[in-house]
Amino acid sequence: MVETLLESELFGHEKGAFTGAAYLKKGRFELANEGTIFLDEIGDIPLAVQTKLLRVLQERTFERVGGEKSINVDVRVIAATSRNLNELIRENLFREDLYYRLKVFTIDLPSLRERKEDIPLLVEWFLNKANKSLHRHIKKIDPQVMDILLSYNWKGNVRELENILTRAVLLARGKEGYKIKPLNEVEMDAIASALEMFNWNKGEVCRALGLTRPRLDRKIRKYKLKPE
Repeated sequence: MVETLLESELFGHEKGAFTGAAYLKKGRFELANEGTIFLDEIGDIPLAVQTKLLRVLQERTFERVGGEKSINVDVRVIAATSRNLNELIRENLFREDLYYRLKVFTIDLPSLRERKEDIPLLVEWFLNKANKSLHRHIKKIDPQVMDILLSYNWKGNVRELENILTRAVLLARGKEGYKIKPLNEVEMDAIASALEMFNWNKGEVCRALGLTRPRLDRKIRKYKLKPE
C-alpha cells in the first residue's frame, strides 16, 4: 500500500484505482510538466516505483495508477539523497540504470557538521520559515543557544536543525527563541502545542512540524494525547 501511495503521489491515479481513490488525481510529474520536479531522498524509493521512474526519465511517458492512457511529460528532475547509492546498488536496493540516468550532473554537499559557518544563515532562514507557518514572531536566538548550535554534531544534518528551530519557535515565549533541547525531550510538548494551536487539525500540524500523517498518529498514541 505504501508503494501505491507513493506511486499515486508521483504519477497520479484514476478514480477507483484503489481503496480511498474517490476521484481522479494528477501526480507530481503531470503537474510539473514543462517545469522542474525535486525528488528528495531518492534512495528510499521502492524498487517497483524506481522502475516506473526510470521509464519517465527515458521515455517521458507514464500511466496514472489504475489507468491505461499514456501521459507525456517534459520535466527536469533534480534528486537528492543522504544515502550512499553505490552501496544500495551493491545490495540490490537501487537500480543501477536509474542511478546513471539521474547522474547527469552531481553536486556533493558536505554535511552540516562540516560547514558550521552556514549555521547562522540557516538559523535565520528557518526562523523566518517557522514564524510564517506557525504565525509567530520570534526575532532572534539567544547567543548562548547559538553557541550550542555551533558546537552540536548534527547527526540529523540540516533537517534536524530545521526541526529543532521549528519546535523552539512553537514553544518559545516572547520574541526570543531560547528553549533549544534535544528532540526527544521536546517532541511531546511540541506536538501537543501544535495540536492545540491548530485545534487538532492534523493536516495543519503535519505541515507545521514536517510530519507525515501516519507518523503524527503514532506520536499521538505514544504520548496518549487527547483533545481537551
